Amino acid sequence: MSRDEIVFLDFGLLDYMECHAKMLKLVEKRINQEVGDIVILVEHPHVYTLGRKGREENILDRSVPVYRVERGGDATYHGPGQLVAYPIIDLNRLAVTVAGFVHLLEEVVIKVLHDFSIEAERVEGYPGVWVKGRKIASIGLAVKQWVTYHGIALNVNTDLSKFMGIRPCGMDSETMTSMEKILGQKLNMTKVKQSLVKHLSQKLGKNPVHHQALTAQSVSLFKSL
Repeated sequence: MSRDEIVFLDFGLLDYMECHAKMLKLVEKRINQEVGDIVILVEHPHVYTLGRKGREENILDRSVPVYRVERGGDATYHGPGQLVAYPIIDLNRLAVTVAGFVHLLEEVVIKVLHDFSIEAERVEGYPGVWVKGRKIASIGLAVKQWVTYHGIALNVNTDLSKFMGIRPCGMDSETMTSMEKILGQKLNMTKVKQSLVKHLSQKLGKNPVHHQALTAQSVSLFKSL
């Protein structure tokens, strides 16, 4: 894989813990320079996660699986209709701080939303992306030996009622919004993914290689996952 390329692996709808295991293997491969920079694109079945310092009392609905994971931030929800992107990026080669990388991801999401006529912004002190006081995308990272993992959760056609089961990032569930809610119609997830691939690649200055399904080539590259 060329250093000028970044690979986007699209796992479609995949169980959270199965995807988490694949992500951790890719992090080790990136640390050992067995692979270049990679971004996982995925949707998950309904699940709640807690960051490293997340508070258990922020999970209100215990009928949904709950996992504590390595990222920063508190409670969040993942489910169908939400685009999750896990960038596995070597920050040493990128020459950017962790805070700078979070800022970069926020800028990418803002550009994606602009492609769909949604004007978004960042709010100082609250990582993520916001639209008129409502949070549309969460960002929570982990870093190991300067390789990033975990990442972005963008509410596209997300069932926002599922946020009622938590205090998302310690806030009221009504804080959350989605592209579908703002525009009044469901979005084509493929087009949203294509927009994210374009803007993240451009921001990183790399050529995207987007495996929209696990092709023979990508299976060969990552058969040990």
